[in-house]
Amino acid sequence: MNKLFLKCTVFSFISLVSLEMSAQNANKNKDELAVYRVTAQKVNDLVNTKLEVSFDYGKRYLYGKEWLTLTPHFYETDTLTLDAKGMDFKEIAIMEGTKKVPLKYTYDTEQLFITLNRKYKNTEKYTIYIDYTAKPDELKAKGSAAITNAKGLYFINPDGKEDKPIEIWTQGETEASSAWFPTIDKPNQKTTSEISMTVDAKYTTLSNGKLVAQKANKNGTRTDTWKMDVPNAPYLFMMAVGDFKIFKDSYNGKEVSYYLEPKYAPYAKQIFGKTPDMMNFYSKMLGVEYPWVKYAQIVARDYVSGAMENTSATLHGAYVQKTERELLDENEESTIAHELFHQWFGDYVTAESWSNLTMNESFATFGEVLWHGHDAGQDAEDRSRYEKLQNYLGSSKNGMSPVLARFHYNDKEDMFDNISYSKGSIILYAIKNQMGDEAFFKSLNRYLTTNAFKSGETHQLRLAMEDVTGIDWSPYFNQWYYQGGNPILEIKYGYANGKATISVKQTQDSSVQLFSLPLKVDFYVNGSKIRKNILIENREQIFSFDVPAKPDFVDMDADKILVGQIIENKKAEDYLYQYKNVPSYFNRIEAIKFAVKDKSHTAQLIVLAGLGDKQDDLRTLSIKGLDLNDNQTKDAALKSLLDIAKNDKNTGVRAAAILKLASTGDIAYKGLMSESVKEQSYKVIAAGVVGLNKFSPEEGNKVLSSLDDDTQKHISPLMKKIENQK
Repeated sequence: MNKLFLKCTVFSFISLVSLEMSAQNANKNKDELAVYRVTAQKVNDLVNTKLEVSFDYGKRYLYGKEWLTLTPHFYETDTLTLDAKGMDFKEIAIMEGTKKVPLKYTYDTEQLFITLNRKYKNTEKYTIYIDYTAKPDELKAKGSAAITNAKGLYFINPDGKEDKPIEIWTQGETEASSAWFPTIDKPNQKTTSEISMTVDAKYTTLSNGKLVAQKANKNGTRTDTWKMDVPNAPYLFMMAVGDFKIFKDSYNGKEVSYYLEPKYAPYAKQIFGKTPDMMNFYSKMLGVEYPWVKYAQIVARDYVSGAMENTSATLHGAYVQKTERELLDENEESTIAHELFHQWFGDYVTAESWSNLTMNESFATFGEVLWHGHDAGQDAEDRSRYEKLQNYLGSSKNGMSPVLARFHYNDKEDMFDNISYSKGSIILYAIKNQMGDEAFFKSLNRYLTTNAFKSGETHQLRLAMEDVTGIDWSPYFNQWYYQGGNPILEIKYGYANGKATISVKQTQDSSVQLFSLPLKVDFYVNGSKIRKNILIENREQIFSFDVPAKPDFVDMDADKILVGQIIENKKAEDYLYQYKNVPSYFNRIEAIKFAVKDKSHTAQLIVLAGLGDKQDDLRTLSIKGLDLNDNQTKDAALKSLLDIAKNDKNTGVRAAAILKLASTGDIAYKGLMSESVKEQSYKVIAAGVVGLNKFSPEEGNKVLSSLDDDTQKHISPLMKKIENQK
């Protein structure tokens, strides 16, 4: 990054000085200052990228020819700096009509510094021609926790010697597209594209945009040309080549397609079938129709991340493709929804810099939450955002965590964390609650339409919200986007002389900001609910309310939008009331989690009630929390457990019940274990074998060895996981 800045010749002195002052004031190092410099300036802008590529499987090379059309951003310039990692160059020229005029250049293995034939104004376009070889397997590429490798282009089993498909695929985020074609590899660049791939005729290809041409060649190859007529960021470019079977679906007249290995092709609709419904839901919710010419999803082997939202062509890791049996136990619907929502937030409008990654990842994670609510109801939506909250809190300490919009970081890869994903998503959910759905989604529409096919940052989101609502949202953004951490609220409830009191203390670390928190509180009095609004804005506060009688229960943060923790002085009886009478998902899971740890008789009443919960994860948690050493609990639970083990619709819940019954050691349940091994669900079979081992290890091993190889392969890690949880 330092090299890019030093070699670029045009920049704003005022911007540079302010950036240097900001960095000095923040006591940041030189590398972090370089991050500022890189994202603050644009010398040249991409206009169109045309590529012709072929592949050498033996050498793991890409042979490429590129026509890159650019224009100076503002100031006239006679230089061009391109990101190009680990390449060899055969020819670099500027196009004058059809004539190629050679240009002088230097190269440091990461960036290509080209001297143009003259100075160009920002009203002039020019096209650079580059004949090059990309050698990704020779590239020393550093990955991250989120994206484990960064060599851009991947040859999978190119020699055909391994028991896996022969594939080629690309991964551009964060700045790895420049490992397979020269470009300005920054998220604030946008370019149209045309990519022609010459491949063995037996293979299928996929890229961005529309397949506009297929040409059969005399040497047994075929050239496929994919064209994207509207601009998108270079890191969102993609290619994939391999033996894929295509299942074609549709949405609103546009092709929706699923590319899978032949083995999984029969299950394409079961894996990806909700995609058109998701597209319809998101399009209507945002008021912006799905913006690309098609939507494809492809599954790749040995993928270096979970999934990637390449424009119009999402690439998934192999874990997404499952057989019908595997789908009985789990699917990857959350990932599918997440990557689709990126087609608006990330692709249609792209984060202006990695500092603004929240504009991509927070929104995509938020999109998951909303889809689950639309598809399966409020409980499913609340479960999803509860999980995001726990993910975030698990990565914070005493309320301390990094800033969401981070303009200082050591490495751009550090941005891919629970702050950008989980915390950002629940911050969005909280402002939706405060703003109201109609205003919130109109604001998102304003942000998307104002910045369509461009890049955006958090300030533009705020301005869109202010434009729609007429309200100053700066305090919210200052608190949640530009300062870090989260509140930890210590709550005590009281009642005297007709007044209910709430004592609140913000106990997060003293280095963390003091939060301003508008929350709703519900008082449950004599069977009625009384709602009050409070504003927590001091380190310690006491709120007092007139109520008809002593409250049976107080539900703090009734809408459960707090991006933080609440510590309350509640007892088992309070949690039992909470579970039965204040039954939001948040309240139910918190009550059950308390009961799992408490083990008192009252706590056992909570988990007994939880056996019939409508949410499968809460039924599972309740089963695990049962204390069957308590005869009273055991007598009350066994009949329900047996029914769940045999009939529950969720295989994970059935497996949990089977294991719980096995833990009794009662030989009466041995037959259940034997029957469970005959089921289709791998989770149920694994539980049955583990349970059978408890009664007779010899018989358990005999049954295990009698299972087919595929079943043994699937249940082995499940059995190991069960054993490790004991």
